[in-house]
Amino acid sequence: MSDRFAIEPLVKSHRRSDFTCGNERIDRYFRETVTQDVRRNYAKCFVARAVDTSKVAGFYTLSSSNVPLTEVPEALAARLPRYPTVPAVMIGWLGRHIDYRGLGLGEALLFDAIETVATAPIGAHAIFADAIDEQAAIFYTAYGFTPLTKRPLTLYLPIATALPLLSEH
Repeated sequence: MSDRFAIEPLVKSHRRSDFTCGNERIDRYFRETVTQDVRRNYAKCFVARAVDTSKVAGFYTLSSSNVPLTEVPEALAARLPRYPTVPAVMIGWLGRHIDYRGLGLGEALLFDAIETVATAPIGAHAIFADAIDEQAAIFYTAYGFTPLTKRPLTLYLPIATALPLLSEH
């Protein structure tokens, strides 16, 4: 995978106008809004660039976040301190261009996001992912993410659980 794509922070030279992943909300966000979020420091965006064409093949965003402890599944919450919220990093958006379907790029983007969060010099207990629909939620649960109790399309993965995934990947 690494010989076909380079994952790097979003810059102006990345052409976003022809990006299409098949979901209009994701496409519109990446084409029209992501640079505003980056400029305002609401999110950091990373793109997978096809090495042979420089085409944007996919992207993901990361933002600081937290979630009320009461929304974490009880089996996980029982092991956490009784603070009102759990510190985390949110994968807010993740999309793969339809031209690169079936190549494992979505998985590569997810694992890059996990590695970026797990190795960042910040305190965060977990990684959250905002799934745009049920299909996206299924994608995240395949990698060990657990739905929040009150928001089933927001999924939770403790960083301690994510670290062994990186060594298996």
